[in-house]
Amino acid sequence: MGLKAGIVGLPNVGKSTLFNAITNSHVEAANYPFATINPNTGVVNVPDERLDFLTGIFKPQRRIPATVEFYDIAGLVRGASHGEGLGNQFLAHIRECDAIVEVVRCFENADIVHVEGNVDPIRDIEVINLELVMADLDTVDKRIEKISNKARIQKDKESIFEMGVLTSLKEALDQGKPARVVKLSEEQEEFVKVAYHLLTKKPIIYVANVSEDDLSNLDNAKYYQEVKKYALAESNEVIPVSCEIESQLSELSPEDKAVFLDELGIKESGLEKVIKATYKLLNLSTFFTVGADECRAWTFKNGMSAPECAGVIHTDFQHGFICAEVYRYEDIHELGSESAVKEAGKLKTEGKGYYPKDGDIMFFKFNVSGRK
Repeated sequence: MGLKAGIVGLPNVGKSTLFNAITNSHVEAANYPFATINPNTGVVNVPDERLDFLTGIFKPQRRIPATVEFYDIAGLVRGASHGEGLGNQFLAHIRECDAIVEVVRCFENADIVHVEGNVDPIRDIEVINLELVMADLDTVDKRIEKISNKARIQKDKESIFEMGVLTSLKEALDQGKPARVVKLSEEQEEFVKVAYHLLTKKPIIYVANVSEDDLSNLDNAKYYQEVKKYALAESNEVIPVSCEIESQLSELSPEDKAVFLDELGIKESGLEKVIKATYKLLNLSTFFTVGADECRAWTFKNGMSAPECAGVIHTDFQHGFICAEVYRYEDIHELGSESAVKEAGKLKTEGKGYYPKDGDIMFFKFNVSGRK
């Protein structure tokens, strides 16, 4: 799909450690600011129990999961919107991403330098959010300066429309609020998306990097609870993760990893939660194709039609689309086999007007002569 999530945060909060663990990479994770300058990138498999189940039924030669791409972006410091630190590079790299995963330090450790001098997760979040807001405000102000006379004096319709959008955005940004909170019409939303590439329009989740002790007692983890309350007020998600533990887990075999998690009293690793949440944040869903040769999870953007989903596999499938045979994952999970699904009448034939849902299992029929 070409969509990617940027891992951001202040220096030394655990971004590169998280990235290493997620991607099983070995990028530098040093105890000083700006250890990461150029963004590291990694493609990560999306954990999906449904694909595991389907693989168990069809026993294919190949099992191919869905993937999501992560960027490990240089740490931001106060004043980044005015070029402090690596601010200009940082902001440019965020612009290239479709969603933001913001890592927040929620642990005490005298041996790890904090760029602000002490641990205060809410201050850290607000430092980053303010820099993103200020960068967007600069974008909006420059655009207003360029078209205001055209809208006011020449009464140009397109400029008048754009000024209405810009005025709403500026009002929120002036108050330190992100552009994503501004209520816009569908037409205005599409215009903003194409025209401005605003940083604070990008969806965001927080990753609270907690200590091992706090991970097993989150109700009493002071810093995590502060971030949780902050995220809830924004209607955003926060995921508690111990980047140090995840780094250790990434070095283990699946069997040893399961034992380690069991000893910690954790059913699912923090990384798996982060990957799944990021996939959802990017507005992505999964459909499956199954058979003896291959069981595969395919990524599609919510709202895509059946022909568009067919095009995810191959453009010929979209151009020559005839129909799709579809059944739900829940049906095969309940009934135990594809033949039982068919016998129960759960297999449906859908046309061009069908919009696939997350978990659909699909077989596309297409006409080669329909190629353009």
